[in-house]
Amino acid sequence: MEQITNLLAITLAAILANNFIFSQFLGCCPFLGVSKKVDTAVGMGIAVTFVMGLASAVCYAVNLLLINLGLGYMQTVAFILVIAALVQFIEMFLQKSMPALYTALGVYLPLITTNCAVLGVVLLNVQNNYNFIESVVYGITGGLGFLLAIVLFASIRERLAFADYPKAFDGFPIALVTAGLMALAFMGFSGLKVW
Repeated sequence: MEQITNLLAITLAAILANNFIFSQFLGCCPFLGVSKKVDTAVGMGIAVTFVMGLASAVCYAVNLLLINLGLGYMQTVAFILVIAALVQFIEMFLQKSMPALYTALGVYLPLITTNCAVLGVVLLNVQNNYNFIESVVYGITGGLGFLLAIVLFASIRERLAFADYPKAFDGFPIALVTAGLMALAFMGFSGLKVW
């Protein structure tokens, strides 16, 4: 029962209270760049979720190997290499199976490699001493929190195209104001407790 409560706490924290975008401000580049249309935002969110979940699982094993070999100081380099390989795999998969999404994501797909949210999740797994299941749950739910944030933001940005606001806010400034207001709204989850 304690394990289930712990996993529920990790899930709620990763999606709402400690959202990578709105609470930890990790992964803002693809968040702002791929959020003009909901369909591309969903594609990017799913790709990031898949990479975060898979990277959490693989990097847990890599971390154990590094610690057993006395190479714990090489964690960051090893994690970056694992993430880069996973992103290359996803890029090839999307190019073959979903060329429209591959084209829509453009340069932001390879940027998942350098997405600090993906690297952040595996480093936080190590820092929080999560076991394998907790690491994978944190990776997947952290990705789901990213997906939630980017889809909500994209849906608002689509509606902003028809909104009336001062000319000075046209384009990127209104997107930043919107992201800031959404971050304030997500701060309401910071007091969330799991019993």
